[in-house]
Amino acid sequence: MSVSPDRDAALAPYACHESQSRGRQHREPPPAGHRGEYQRDRDRIVHSSAFRRLVYKTQVFVNHEGDLYRTRLTHSLEVAQIARSVCGALQLNEALCEAICLAHDLGHTPFGHAGQDALNECMREYGGFEHNLQSLRVVDELEERYAEFSGLNLTFECREGILKHCSAKNAAELGELGRRFLERRQPSLEAQLANVADAIAYNNHDVDDGLRAGLVTTRELGGVALFARHHAEVERLYPGLGERRQIHEVVRRMINQVVNDLIQTTRGRIAVAAPIDVEAVRAADGPLVAFSERIAAEHRELKRFLHERVYRHFRVVRMTTKAQRVVRELFRAYFDDPRLLPDEHREVATRLEAGAGLAGRGRAVADYIAGMTDRYAILEHARLYDPSVPQG
Repeated sequence: MSVSPDRDAALAPYACHESQSRGRQHREPPPAGHRGEYQRDRDRIVHSSAFRRLVYKTQVFVNHEGDLYRTRLTHSLEVAQIARSVCGALQLNEALCEAICLAHDLGHTPFGHAGQDALNECMREYGGFEHNLQSLRVVDELEERYAEFSGLNLTFECREGILKHCSAKNAAELGELGRRFLERRQPSLEAQLANVADAIAYNNHDVDDGLRAGLVTTRELGGVALFARHHAEVERLYPGLGERRQIHEVVRRMINQVVNDLIQTTRGRIAVAAPIDVEAVRAADGPLVAFSERIAAEHRELKRFLHERVYRHFRVVRMTTKAQRVVRELFRAYFDDPRLLPDEHREVATRLEAGAGLAGRGRAVADYIAGMTDRYAILEHARLYDPSVPQG
């Protein structure tokens, strides 16, 4: 079938309509009739090298610790699934929101937030490192797939959603994309939703992984209102249910409740604000996509619990400490002697250094390290520091 549907017809007036898109950085012919501009964005993201590498990048547990734990790739897919469900209920642009969700972690370092913190520390004198900005850098510059431009040449609306937060200094260098941070304007509803779906996915699914890893117990989680309520209900309805089924049932119900609350609360906030189009959404005093006060408080309580009992568990801290040392030592080796870099990355370092001095060299090294998977970073570190490990 080659029928070209009106993709905007089913959308609410305040959604992102393709007919009103601010377009791409580099002009291109429109996509074939069977897909729209935001679908093209999604497809380019899925086929990118950076997206494929997410399968070997940490969410909480380093890749080699087990096959069943979530990775950046599975997390991104789960975020997209949650967001798509909400999009349908609110008549938002599903293809755009999915693209944002799939791309939001493309710039993440190996070893999750531990790797990002270490790389930011290394880059402090050279412009710093932040994974949202790096995700934008990946889709704007670093992907090499097209003859006529660098990056993926995504639409403005997709790039807007990828850049969730940004300092004023960095925003000033991003032109139109950074203006909303300087003017304190909001992003589209699709971008707001992708951000909240990210929080829903990692909060609730880290409960599952934390229990699976034995870092916490259901008894300890009994002090967390959102978990305790659904755990008690599952125990009442299904006495004697096996532990794994019980946990899955509890997490499923937790997600269902917060998603339904998000839909209902957001509908109410939209009704009050009554935005006539996406520009009215951007001009609103604050985000329109939000939980009710009760669920927001319970979600914050769950997040605090995870920070204290999972992310700071001694087993996780041991791994993150080792991971940060790997990143710091890789950076120092490559920065001090760029000859250690593979040819293509050494050439980039030379070019960027010619234009921006040591900050350019640092950026090239940071790009190389940020693009590594967990296991590749561990192998590269061994190649550099362990004489018994062969090169190549």
